[in-house]
Amino acid sequence: MTMHILVKGAGVAGLTVAWQLYRHGLRVSVVEHADTVGAGASGFAGGMLAPWCERESAEEPVLALGRLAADWWEAALPGHVHRRGTLVVAAGRDAGELDRFSHRTSGWEWLDEQAIAALEPDLAGRFRSALFFRHEAHLDPRQALSGLASGLEEARMRPIFGITHNADVAHYDRVIDCTGAAQIGQLPGLRGVRGEMLCVETSETTLSRPVRLLHPRHSIYIVPRERHRFMIGATMIESDDTGPITARSLMELLNAAYTLNPVFGEARVTETGAGVRPAYPDNLPRVTQQGRTFHVNGLYRHGFLLAPAMAGEVARLLLEEGKQSERRAS
Repeated sequence: MTMHILVKGAGVAGLTVAWQLYRHGLRVSVVEHADTVGAGASGFAGGMLAPWCERESAEEPVLALGRLAADWWEAALPGHVHRRGTLVVAAGRDAGELDRFSHRTSGWEWLDEQAIAALEPDLAGRFRSALFFRHEAHLDPRQALSGLASGLEEARMRPIFGITHNADVAHYDRVIDCTGAAQIGQLPGLRGVRGEMLCVETSETTLSRPVRLLHPRHSIYIVPRERHRFMIGATMIESDDTGPITARSLMELLNAAYTLNPVFGEARVTETGAGVRPAYPDNLPRVTQQGRTFHVNGLYRHGFLLAPAMAGEVARLLLEEGKQSERRAS
């Protein structure tokens, strides 16, 4: 008999788990207390599938687990993944940051001024050197989450919104809790890390790929979206405060964007946001089990990068359970 699985949470963790289990032939129900998909921190993500860049401040498992993320997303949502790499730059006074970044990462190539201009014409003459991570990719998080939810709906497993996470679980074989920051204070060691972002719109410049601007105190990234929009992020503050973006963070993000290209000074600010990203002490995600419930949590700043690997781990555990049950029954 096919297992019936309840997935709690329709952020990136919950939807990737639900999609993975569906692809393995399991029956899945998804419930979400918010009224829409991606209402939590997932909706404010940059959507960068950048395991080599993230290795600069993350442990080796982030690279090992994240290398196949772009392939997973492309298989799940054909056409959503943009494989154009990541460009890493630094202002002249911070040129030493590029050397430091290169020593802590791999998979890059050095670019000179001419090569930067060929890759991103609107940055011509602004930076003397850069690191280019050719094999990295990015996607639009909100489009990706909506795509997964629509796929589940087409498979007659439509996520149900506005439902408490304390839904009746008696009718399900297993529960996969992917409620993220809602578990802070419930799961041992889980803490909140606040991330703030903003979106701007300008037709005065274009970027073809995410660009990271290094700075000793507040490095940022700018990710291009459709229709002349750009997402600028992100702060990392040890806090579980869910309030609006602070004036300090807003100024820092805008100042850094202006440093990248002064035309951002005339851009229209179309959105600001803040989300709390759950993290364990080692900043690595994990799958834990409490009775019939599996918890997928601690994705920190690597949600879209590491959620596919966590979904694969959940599927492996459930399928192994199913095989053991079959062996006992026979």
